[in-house]
Amino acid sequence: MPTLDLFDIKGATVGKVELSDDVFGAELRPDLMHQAVIRHLANRRAGSADTKDRGEVRGGGRKPWRQKGTGRARHGSTRSPIWRKGGVAHGPHPRSYVQAMPRKMRRLALKSALSSKLASNGIVALDALALTEYRTRAFAQVLEALKVTDRALLAEKWDQQLQSTRRATRVATHKALVVVNERNDFVERSARNLPNVKVVTTNQINVYDVLKYRRVVLTKDAIQSIEEALS
Repeated sequence: MPTLDLFDIKGATVGKVELSDDVFGAELRPDLMHQAVIRHLANRRAGSADTKDRGEVRGGGRKPWRQKGTGRARHGSTRSPIWRKGGVAHGPHPRSYVQAMPRKMRRLALKSALSSKLASNGIVALDALALTEYRTRAFAQVLEALKVTDRALLAEKWDQQLQSTRRATRVATHKALVVVNERNDFVERSARNLPNVKVVTTNQINVYDVLKYRRVVLTKDAIQSIEEALS
């Protein structure tokens, strides 16, 4: 059974937390994770793109010139797709991009993503995340204490010479996904102005976000809720 160090908001170790083998030690299924990511991106599409074909463009009811005798090509309408200001041939129209995926496959994909993130030391366990004010700086200090920010990564992995270059800042861009058990307005609004940081609840967690963000911060209550939902 895998275990993680449990940190408080100041970055101090306050204990250990045991993780379920069924959820955080599952078999890696790249095929299911890929399908879940494609489904997530497809379902986010609005599908509202629309163009007018020759029957929807206003005008063009009169034949521009007679059929024969002019020496020009025959035409029946000025709203043909080959005319300027005419309709669009084979253009997009409103449609649904929703893709279905069986529930068991979605659960296996999420288990695989969490297990993959744990294997790469990308999960951080937090005892509790309770803010009492709307302060972006306070939330940023919590992330710095947990070493999931750009500044912490630079100090940990890059030497002083590389830190002085612009390339170090680009390479060391750090992304963090914070998962809480219940919605907290103080936490959500405090994290809103931080780039590359996203706060979600346990019922909003998905494979795309788990794989996209470099570090996943899970509160103790969130870990219990995820294990209950996926076990």
